[in-house]
Amino acid sequence: MRHSFFPKGLLAGLAALGALAAAPAWANPSILFDLNTGKVLQHQDAFQRWHPASLTKLMTAYVTFRAIDAGELTLQSPIKVTKKSAAEPPSKMGYKPGSVMTLDNALKMMLIKSANDIAYAVGENVGGTIPAFADRMNTEAARLGMTGSHFTNANGLHDPLNYTTAHDLAILVRAIRTEYPQYAPYFAIEGLSAGKKVLKSFNLLVGRYPGADGMKTGFVCASGFNMIGSATRNGHTLVAVVLGEKTAVSRAETAANLLNQGFAMPDAGGATVATLPVYGNPTAAPLDIRDQICPKKPAATAAAPSEDAGEQAATGPKSPYLEKLDHEPRLVAVGLGGATGPVPKAFAAIAAQSYADVPIPTWRPDRPAPGGTLAAQGDSQ
Repeated sequence: MRHSFFPKGLLAGLAALGALAAAPAWANPSILFDLNTGKVLQHQDAFQRWHPASLTKLMTAYVTFRAIDAGELTLQSPIKVTKKSAAEPPSKMGYKPGSVMTLDNALKMMLIKSANDIAYAVGENVGGTIPAFADRMNTEAARLGMTGSHFTNANGLHDPLNYTTAHDLAILVRAIRTEYPQYAPYFAIEGLSAGKKVLKSFNLLVGRYPGADGMKTGFVCASGFNMIGSATRNGHTLVAVVLGEKTAVSRAETAANLLNQGFAMPDAGGATVATLPVYGNPTAAPLDIRDQICPKKPAATAAAPSEDAGEQAATGPKSPYLEKLDHEPRLVAVGLGGATGPVPKAFAAIAAQSYADVPIPTWRPDRPAPGGTLAAQGDSQ
């Protein structure tokens, strides 16, 4: 059941804006809220646990912003691609192990390309290890009051124990956008240029929906198509969280319809994101809708859909959110190198620890020591 805090008499006027897409058979969690005041304007199954897919990268970004605040690294710090991060499946940048980029570029690749290898690398570099980084993610979630969330990795690749709720994502978005407004431009980038490659944003609202300014999309078969879309008009910012849609287009259309409703309504009273009463069954296991989203195929033709395929997939009638931009995409250049900042403290500690238990080599006693060594010179003390 969808809940709304709009006056009933005004809801009838929303017909001109177009009806919301029909809800699928499974729960289709969503929440619409005012970023500045936290007022919840509409919500549905907001406390149903759900697999976040690449929306997980928002928590990865938040933990990283907190680490910058704590002096652990800077935007110019090196993010090194390890063998483990390089082995992550698409969507990915594909850099070889040992490649180094600035944190600034890593964040852009992680949030716009939704690169799993880069998100993993950020987690390793900031946390030291992925388990340690996941602990930090869960610590931050608990501190923020995200009671329906648990994170196991930095990129959102499917794990049954990686889950959140529409309500918790609303809490996280408010924390990111109100505590760290200086990083808002990351989420509104229309596309990246990496050498000769052009990497367009998976957020179909950016550049197409009036006032759209972020934030993130996500897809795995178990979750369906997830999206957080924000837009600002006349200094008024609304955010729509949409989970479990059937296609990349339907999630954009559903988010746009929710935003349309919010901008059409006058300020309304009611609960805030922080005070919204819990309802439903908040401790139930997260739903897994892979059978509806990714029907099984014969073994000969079966292929696991990638993040790229999921983000770009589109079916149904032509949508305004599939139209080409009415301007040349504003691309931001990214690449390797240029890291002049300090090595992230956790990553440096892990690197130092890997050498700590290695004994210092000494010369074999049955062989003459080479000249110039301490053994040849004797004890100078």
